[in-house]
Amino acid sequence: MPSAPSRTRAYLLISTAVVLLLGLGAAVALARGGDETAGMWVSASSAPPSIAPSREETPPPAAKPPADLPVITYAEGPEGLPEDPGANTLDVPTEALRPGKKIALYDEPGGTPRAFLPPKISGLPTVAPIVARDDGWVAVLAPSSNRRIGWVPAQGWSPEPLTDHIVVDLSEHRLTWLRDGEEQKSWTVSVGSEATPTPLGRTFVMGTTTTNGAIYENLDALVLGTVPEKKENLAASLRGAHTAIHAWSRKSAFGRSVSNGCVRMPAAAQRALLGEIAPGTPVLVMA
Repeated sequence: MPSAPSRTRAYLLISTAVVLLLGLGAAVALARGGDETAGMWVSASSAPPSIAPSREETPPPAAKPPADLPVITYAEGPEGLPEDPGANTLDVPTEALRPGKKIALYDEPGGTPRAFLPPKISGLPTVAPIVARDDGWVAVLAPSSNRRIGWVPAQGWSPEPLTDHIVVDLSEHRLTWLRDGEEQKSWTVSVGSEATPTPLGRTFVMGTTTTNGAIYENLDALVLGTVPEKKENLAASLRGAHTAIHAWSRKSAFGRSVSNGCVRMPAAAQRALLGEIAPGTPVLVMA
């Protein structure tokens, strides 16, 4: 198994340390009989951990969404949703939301509904990672957009555990696949060029789609929730596309920033991911 360079290794070590510190902090709090959040580690760029409301508190009510509220599609993302405050943190989502029917995404707990999240988008099941909890609501990564979250009341959907995680390090041209925090595989890849960059921040795997042409090694692509950052620099046929992780037959591309924004993988690496990665898997793209 190829070893990851120092920066990715540091990320993995810090992630492991975060888990250990969280567990230690909780144990100390319980031993003291005090606040469960005592001793918990919080990154400098993260907000303090939210505290679930007590039984006496009532979560903010959800305003009824209008019937003509826009529905998120593959080509059209939501508008009016807040930026992901944890886009550049080491926080790894461990649970996702799977809606049984279309549900509204709000701009804050008890706020304004901005778009409907459907149970499927272009045939792909919607499994959106949960990245925050507050006042009885949860925030999920919004698909078909970059670094946006939407808030949802705590009903009308099913929780789903997440065990896998993908880290893409742009400067080192490396993709690392983890499971339960443990590195499984790591590969040298090709990423977006300066004119057509791979979007930074947190996103997730929406599902798979077929590809056309031998250049893709006749393998499906893993579609991500992000969309091109600089659509004007792309061919017209690609402006409505999503960022993806896909195979690439030209080995000379690996280790370079030359793609249209997608992550290009060796064929063997793509086969490995296709056999293991499920919809909803979080993806962190770091500079």
